[in-house]
Amino acid sequence: MSNFPEAASTPLESARHPWSRFVAIGDSFTEGIGDPDPDSPGGNRGWADRVAEELARDHPDFAYANLAIRGRLLQQIIDEQVGPAVELAPDLISFCAGGNDVIRPGSDPDALAEKIDVAIGTLAASGATIVLFTAPDLGDTPLIGSVRGRAAIYNENLRTVAARHDAVIADMWALRELKDPRMWAPDRLHFSPLGHHTIAAMVLETLNVEHCLQPEIPKPLPPKNWRTARTEDLVWARQHLVPWVLRRLRHRSSGDGISPKRPIPGPIFGPGMPPGAAG
Repeated sequence: MSNFPEAASTPLESARHPWSRFVAIGDSFTEGIGDPDPDSPGGNRGWADRVAEELARDHPDFAYANLAIRGRLLQQIIDEQVGPAVELAPDLISFCAGGNDVIRPGSDPDALAEKIDVAIGTLAASGATIVLFTAPDLGDTPLIGSVRGRAAIYNENLRTVAARHDAVIADMWALRELKDPRMWAPDRLHFSPLGHHTIAAMVLETLNVEHCLQPEIPKPLPPKNWRTARTEDLVWARQHLVPWVLRRLRHRSSGDGISPKRPIPGPIFGPGMPPGAAG
């Protein structure tokens, strides 16, 4: 059974929220990798775009910027995105950073928390509502699952930071739907369109915003034997794991040469907008 309720019967026209300018900060998760869309800036849609589409309903002056860049580590996000985000004068900021650090061998979730605490203090001082994301609980997922203990410590530290700065927690650890492999892209590291859709609905409900994102029930997975599963693992390792490891060894990033897809706040239009809204 889905954690998401059916859409409310109250007309969405009556729904209101207090935000007029949303700025998203982060890495590939917030950029929308895994949710390709040729009509979206940068070629990816993602949960943040989907949230912005819903927040823009019946708010003609609503503006959205997305500063996230794939592959960025926590310190890079702090150095490159926190200051510019504050300068854009948002009243809603999402901050999801540190995931690329947590999955690296030897990373220290306590040291990450100290950096996040300072960054969130800077963002909160602007008066904006801050949304923070816990890491998902994926005990048997390659790469992420192998660092489950560090992710749990990271999450507990994040809750402390959120309480200190009166930030909102978007709790992916508690979002059990994310354990379904269909929520994940073929690289098993980024979310699929279904995963981004599910997370967007969770974020909106965390913010107590009515929305039109209906729960989507994925089609059943076809049965497979161990040989098929093993073959798929080998293909995944060759196509996704090995290139990821090589980039780490060469001190390269998938985000090298990439610019933010929405550096300036502007109107948001997309599949989630009502008919005629873009006109």
